[in-house]
Amino acid sequence: MRRIEFTIEQWLSDEEFHELLRIARYLGRDGARGSRFAIDVDRILRNGLDIEDVVEILDRYGVELGQGELRYLEKVLERNRLRVVVKRYGNEYLLEPQGYLGKLIDDLKHALSYDRSRRAFIVKPMYLFEVMETLERRGVEVINETGIEPRAELPIKPHFLGQLRDYQREALQAWASNKYRGVIALPTGSGKTIIAIAALTMLGVRTLIVAFTKEQMFQWVDQIAKFTDIPRTSIGLFYSGDKRIAPVTVTTYQSAYRYIDKLSPYFSFLVIDEVHHLPADKFRYIAMNAVAPMRMGLSATVVREDGRHRELFPLMGGVVYSKSPKELTEMGYLAPFRIVTVKVRLTPEEERKYRELVAAYRSLVGYAPFEDVLAAARRGVEEAVKAVRIHNEIRQLVHNSRSKYEAVKSIVEREVARGSKIIVFTQYLDQAYKLGEYLGAVVVTGELDEETRRRRLEQFREGLTRVLVVTTVGDEGLDIPDANVGIIVAGTGSRRQFIQRLGRLLRPAPGKEARLYEVVVKNTFEEAEARRRKQLLKAVFEDGYIDPTAS
Repeated sequence: MRRIEFTIEQWLSDEEFHELLRIARYLGRDGARGSRFAIDVDRILRNGLDIEDVVEILDRYGVELGQGELRYLEKVLERNRLRVVVKRYGNEYLLEPQGYLGKLIDDLKHALSYDRSRRAFIVKPMYLFEVMETLERRGVEVINETGIEPRAELPIKPHFLGQLRDYQREALQAWASNKYRGVIALPTGSGKTIIAIAALTMLGVRTLIVAFTKEQMFQWVDQIAKFTDIPRTSIGLFYSGDKRIAPVTVTTYQSAYRYIDKLSPYFSFLVIDEVHHLPADKFRYIAMNAVAPMRMGLSATVVREDGRHRELFPLMGGVVYSKSPKELTEMGYLAPFRIVTVKVRLTPEEERKYRELVAAYRSLVGYAPFEDVLAAARRGVEEAVKAVRIHNEIRQLVHNSRSKYEAVKSIVEREVARGSKIIVFTQYLDQAYKLGEYLGAVVVTGELDEETRRRRLEQFREGLTRVLVVTTVGDEGLDIPDANVGIIVAGTGSRRQFIQRLGRLLRPAPGKEARLYEVVVKNTFEEAEARRRKQLLKAVFEDGYIDPTAS
C-alpha cells in the first residue's frame, strides 16, 4: 500500500494524540517540525470510520491531503472494508463473512458458533441484533437479508391512557436507561402490568407478551384495551383455542414454547410476565429463540430457591428496579399487613404414624438432601423411589392433620365475625374440596372450566360468600377479588410462593389491615420450613410486620 504521511506542528494533548491514533500510526518527532504520522487503514476500519471521518479529524489539526491521496485512500478503504451478510434460513440465522473477522468477534463467541460446512456463523436468535450492531460499530458493513428489523413499528402510534404512580415511573425510566432491557420486581397488586403497557406505548413497536396462564392472558388483553387506544383488532391471542398473530400479541408460556420460532420474527419487544418461571429448562427456550432486542420481565418474586434467577441477566437483562411490599406499604400504595404463625400439634395417633414414616424414610436414604433423593428416584433407584413415596405420605399426613383443620375453622369463624373476606390457600386438589365442604366455602381450582371459575370469583367479589378456597392456581394467574385475610394450610415452603400469597391481600382500602395466617404443625418439617422462610424474608419484612407468636 502506498504510504501517506503527515506532520502535526502543534503540541498535542494526550486526548488529541489518541484521537489521531484512531486513523494513523505515530512515527516519532521530526526535529523542530513536529510529530510525524502515517495513515493506517487497519485502524480506520477497526474504529468503524470512513473517508469523511478521516478528513474531519485531519482538518481539526490543519492537515489537508491531496486529491490524489484522498482518492487512493478511499479506494483502499472500500477494497479492505469487511462485510458480512446475515440471512435467515427457516428458524436459523446465518452470518456469512466476506473477509476474516478475527479478533473483531472475540467477545461475541457467546452469540456465535461456526459451521465449517457452510463457512458461516450460526447466530443465536436472542443475540441477532446485538451481533449486527456490534459489528457495524467496529466498521464492518452488515448486509441484513433476514427481512427482520430491530424496530418493527406498530401500524398506529399508541397513546397511554393511564396515570403512572411515582415508583412506576421510576421503574419505567430505570428499564429504559438499561437499553430497554431488564426485570422489574414489584409485589402483587402494585401495577406491573401497567408499567409494561406504558413501555409498549413509549416504544410503539410490535410486541409479544407471554403470560403464565390463560387467565392472565385474558387479563392482559383487557388491560391493554383499558389503558391504550390500540384497537382490539390489533390485539391478538395466540394459544390452543385461538392462534392469531397481531401487532400486539398475547400468548401463554406453553404456546410460546411450542411456537416461538414462528412468532419471533414479527416482534421487537418481548414482555415476559411471572418471569421467575423463565429460567426453567423448558421455558428459557422462549427467550433464547426470540429475536426481540427490547425485553421486559415482570415478577413479584424474582428469587428462585434453586438459584437460577441469576440466569435472567443474559436472558432478559437482570433486575433493573425493585420495591418490597413494606416499602410500598409505607408509601401508601399497598395495605399494611401482619403475618401470624399459628402452631398446632398432631393427634397422638397422627404423631405415632409420623414417626413411623420418618423412620422408614431414614432407613432408605438417611439424611441425604431431598433434591438428591428425587434425582435418584428419577433415575429409577429403587430405594429412592420408595423414599419419595414415603416423603409424600409424610407431607400429606401433616398437611391434613385434624388439628390443622380445627385451627383453620377457628380462624375463619373469628375473621368472618369481623367482616373479613378470606382466601384459604392449599397445595392439593383433594384438600381444597375437603376444606370447601368443612368450611362451607367456595372452591376454585385449575381443573374448573373458565365460566365456573369466573362465576365463583364473582360470588366472592360481591360478598355472596366470604370464604374462598384455592389451590396453587391462586398463587399466580388469577385475578382474585379483594380480600384482607389469607390462611395458608399447605404450601411448598418457598419464599416466592409465600410472597405471592401475601400479595393477594394487599390491595389498599380505607382502614384495611391485611392478615396472613400460616398454620404450622409443631415438631414436623413444617416448623423447619417456616423458620427457613422467616430467615429468607428478613430482607423483605422488618420487625412489626411478622408476628412470631403462636396461637
